[in-house]
Amino acid sequence: MQTRQIARAVIFVALAVALSPIFIPVGIAKCFPAQHMINVMSAVMLGPGYAVTIAAVAAVIRNVLGLGTLLAFPGGMIGALLAGLAYKATKNIYAAAAGELVGTGVLGALVSVWIVAPVFMGKTIPLVTLMTAFSISTLGGTVLGLAALHLLRKGGLWQP
Repeated sequence: MQTRQIARAVIFVALAVALSPIFIPVGIAKCFPAQHMINVMSAVMLGPGYAVTIAAVAAVIRNVLGLGTLLAFPGGMIGALLAGLAYKATKNIYAAAAGELVGTGVLGALVSVWIVAPVFMGKTIPLVTLMTAFSISTLGGTVLGLAALHLLRKGGLWQP
């Protein structure tokens, strides 16, 4: 069973990186709706540990390839963690979606604005700007993730 979970995790990382050319530029930030879709799906299908690891590995690869920024770490990882914990606690995909929205749209934006941008990037970003961008990106990706989970369930490829 663990081999299957690792294989799924690798596929999720590959999808997140392959879809990374689709992003919303906001100042020094690049918002990736596909990452939020992957966060919801991996949180539900694999759990919080895998979801956070997938978000981190995808962020590293995107940064190495010059496709992302350091803001991908708090933006993706916090949302993935909260989505995974919410699903683990409730077994409800909509709770996972809410975890992703709050984790990335609010907490990820706060950590990005208060810590990552000024300390690691030497930049300042208005909180309302980044929170709005992260929330819009997260909402779009979360809706896609929920739709994908419904399709996978209907197709018999995933069981809650």
